[in-house]
Amino acid sequence: MEHPTLDRLKSEANQAIQDFLDRWPEGTADGLYDPVHYLMGIGGKRLRAVLALSAAEAEGSDTQSAYPAALAVELFHNFTLMHDDIMDQAPKRRGNPTVHIKWNENAAILSGDAMYTLAHIALTEMEPNGLPRALGVFNRTALEVCIGQQSDMAFEERNDVKVEEYMEMIRLKTSVLVAASLAMGAISAGANEERVKLWYDAGEQLGLAFQMQDDLLDAFGGQEMGKQVGGDILSNKKTFLRLYTWEKANPALIESLKHWDEVADQPDLKVAFVKNAMIECGADEAARLRMQDHVSHAMDAIDALQLDELDRTWFSFLGSLVTQRTY
Repeated sequence: MEHPTLDRLKSEANQAIQDFLDRWPEGTADGLYDPVHYLMGIGGKRLRAVLALSAAEAEGSDTQSAYPAALAVELFHNFTLMHDDIMDQAPKRRGNPTVHIKWNENAAILSGDAMYTLAHIALTEMEPNGLPRALGVFNRTALEVCIGQQSDMAFEERNDVKVEEYMEMIRLKTSVLVAASLAMGAISAGANEERVKLWYDAGEQLGLAFQMQDDLLDAFGGQEMGKQVGGDILSNKKTFLRLYTWEKANPALIESLKHWDEVADQPDLKVAFVKNAMIECGADEAARLRMQDHVSHAMDAIDALQLDELDRTWFSFLGSLVTQRTY
């Protein structure tokens, strides 16, 4: 979906990222920064940076005041991707070779660490009055993301994961960084604690909706996503759709699902069967309802901020962007 404000803020975020990284050019420090430039240069929605800039602007500040926050959340997000790709042994990221494939695992670990440090450097360039609060939000969020990632990995070894445990895991792994993006953008503009909390709540709900849509797109999306449809199904990944299906399935269907969990040589048949089981158990509709519910709660928080009509319309568009995206 195109929108003038989205185009403008994404362009600003990309330029700010480039200007910042130019201070640590490629080819220096024995190539330490090369993977950072590479990963930041192969695309990305820049959602978190756009949210930070949007909150600052809605609070009556200029977007430049939120550049440190936008850079921090975007660099941190991509740092987590660099390390997640190693843990997942993922060969592709945004249609390109992952850093550990293009270089090696050691390079991806060390350059990821450098990227995490660069996120902190960026944040320290915030105006002094807001820095302590923003740093508190950022550090708490960074730790929560690690907890969420650890839970995600732990779930791989468990067969008793419940839907609500999954929701808490994605809140930590995904949603809190979206929440921090809005909160830190608002802090950049000098918002008080009550307003910062409302921004945080809105972001947390948007993040949960975003992950619901991710689960749906992986199972039911089109090839325009740039990855194999049904990848989560083929890897038996514990998503909302899978967990809901297993909780609602009758004993006969459970036995069939157990059988397909062991099948590796019939990917098309496996994806087709599991998708049909998800639909039969109402998992797809349940995910859509949850997604819409989270967007509704996010807009409740936005409404409580009593923004002007233009800003309210913009955040309403962002909510629709989450639920209507196709990649």
